[in-house]
Amino acid sequence: MSLNEKEINERLPKNNRSSGRGKWIALVVALLLITNLGSFVLGNKIAFSIPGSVASSPEFAAAMEGVKDIDKFKKLFQVREILYKLYDGPMEDKDLLEGSLKGMTESLNDPYTVFMNEKDFSDLMEKNEGAYVGLGIQVGVKDNKIVVISVFDDSPAQKAGIISGDIIQKVNNIDLTGNDLEKAVSIMKGKDKTEVTLGIYRESKGSFEVKAKRDTINMVTVKGEMLDKSTGYIQISMFDEHTGDQFNKKLSELKSKGMKGLVLDLRSNPGGLLSECVKVASNFIDKGKVIVSTKDKYGAEEKYESVGGNSIGMPLVLLTDEGTASASEIVAGAIRDYKAGTLVGEKTFGKGVVQRVLDLKDGTGLKVTVSKYYTPNGENIHKVGIAPEIEVKITDEVRESYSREKDPQFQKALEILKDKVK
Repeated sequence: MSLNEKEINERLPKNNRSSGRGKWIALVVALLLITNLGSFVLGNKIAFSIPGSVASSPEFAAAMEGVKDIDKFKKLFQVREILYKLYDGPMEDKDLLEGSLKGMTESLNDPYTVFMNEKDFSDLMEKNEGAYVGLGIQVGVKDNKIVVISVFDDSPAQKAGIISGDIIQKVNNIDLTGNDLEKAVSIMKGKDKTEVTLGIYRESKGSFEVKAKRDTINMVTVKGEMLDKSTGYIQISMFDEHTGDQFNKKLSELKSKGMKGLVLDLRSNPGGLLSECVKVASNFIDKGKVIVSTKDKYGAEEKYESVGGNSIGMPLVLLTDEGTASASEIVAGAIRDYKAGTLVGEKTFGKGVVQRVLDLKDGTGLKVTVSKYYTPNGENIHKVGIAPEIEVKITDEVRESYSREKDPQFQKALEILKDKVK
């Protein structure tokens, strides 16, 4: 049996027949504001994977002026009204709004475009500042699966035995696919010292479960040392707002100790800020040469050039694997295209799209894919990756009980530099 509009209205108590109508108008404005933001997110810093750019309020004022086609969202009004008239249960406009916004971004089938509620947005900003409570892993989407890109040193995830390349199938017994990336991240975060159960699939082991306790993750993104009197080693775990300066400092330190050749390890590096990966790549590429370019849906192109450095021509080996993603792929692509070094290892992850993070000024945020990026030779590597010049595989067994002596990729890098560094 169905009810017509008149019958529905008559069954609603008088004080509820027009209740929330003003709120609902505000809701529609908010909905359209977000759907129109794509036209107003150009020009500020661009972030990869670990976004660091936030939209300013003038963009939202411009978006408000551009609100159109409200009639197209008439069904949202209708469904909301029917729910208030018929639904027998607790209901809040705030929850309806959040559900509508999440559904809108989810419908795009882009795991990197998401609406974030207050908790999600706060967690992301906290993480971008270099410390957060969680498991200490970076995840991405590949073949509609949630894949572990990197595991931080001494993190709960590492202690639980999780390794790069693992596929997360469940979190706390909730089944997940690549479309649930942000949901998975949200579940894995939580209160310090609380436990999370992950359902993992690993090619060499099949499906299994691990338990890990959340902890405060303090991220140190650059580590380095001298391997011998002339060969240096630097590992970059991600590109946050301090990585470029930390890398330049470490590079100078090792050169002062006699470094003449460098192993740069970008394995399991999930990416980060564009500005920081440009700083790193600039050390090995002539000033003024394009390190990466971006192009948005309107065809607008922006080029990011090397600022120059004092290590151009230094023998360089860059280590990559399937966890080398996004901003770290920009570095790898530039080094490869300009023949500034030798890539050794495995094909990279293949994330060649750009995200922006916008602060919606009410505690919530929007992360949205706004463009694609291209290597200096004009290649977009999204869902393709970058193949190393010298392919060297590494087994799960080596990852599980890692040592440099057993690492064939690391050993190959040393072998290459041995012939170049005297």
